[in-house]
Amino acid sequence: MDGSQTAPARRVELRSADGTRLVATDRGKGTAILIVHGGASTAATWEFVADRLAERHRVLCLERRGYGVSDEGVSPHSIAAETEDVRALAATAGEPVLLVGHSSGAVVALETALAAPRTCAGLLLYEPPVAVDRPLGGEALRLARAQLDQGRPEQAMATHLRRIVGMSRRSVLLMRALPPMRVMLGNQAEAQIRDDEAIEALGVGLDRYASLDVPVLLLGGERSPAHLRARLDALARVLPRVHRMTIMPGQGHMANFRAPGDVARVVADFAEDVLG
Repeated sequence: MDGSQTAPARRVELRSADGTRLVATDRGKGTAILIVHGGASTAATWEFVADRLAERHRVLCLERRGYGVSDEGVSPHSIAAETEDVRALAATAGEPVLLVGHSSGAVVALETALAAPRTCAGLLLYEPPVAVDRPLGGEALRLARAQLDQGRPEQAMATHLRRIVGMSRRSVLLMRALPPMRVMLGNQAEAQIRDDEAIEALGVGLDRYASLDVPVLLLGGERSPAHLRARLDALARVLPRVHRMTIMPGQGHMANFRAPGDVARVVADFAEDVLG
């Protein structure tokens, strides 16, 4: 499963329920897998995983509103609007999909499954930053928003990475020292802080997920910040149909980019169980 035999991805344009123009990629044939990327990134961060999965499946990768080439959408940004985006793309598959979400995209996937469970044959959640017992960002998020409004997007992203994601100061400094990474952080700041605010607007607590009647695989990385594993553990206690939890050895929050073959194997194994 190296993705070398798959045909090039096809570009798809569609409209969400509120009229926002969305772009996605569509590759492969067979039962459908739909991938929702994380914050401060684009669908391209999952292309190496998608290429591998497309050897046996149809793989749809959504470019989330506000990221990449999809339109920004209406204001204020909300997770509810993003669930409509996912549902619009899933409808093109003509059948229930295996919904894969990463980071804030995993929160979108989880909320989509809750709102429209018939959309999903299964749900794979890679380290969603759900608010278990306290707001996601709190004072740190308000600081990041103030920095963004002051025209300091790089500093806003540094606040997000250090105080919300939990990255080390050294890691953030190294990222900001690389000119391409520094430009990317600045360009993605507005969308990322909007993501944080939309998740925080969902409120605190996971009880509403106790009724979710969809098989779920929880995915994490051994080297990810500890709070992300704690959030997975909290979801495992609440969700009624946890298929299993998989923690990838030696990996962190970006294994889709650093070890796409490993991630593709986890997704493919789960797809075999829920899609057949």
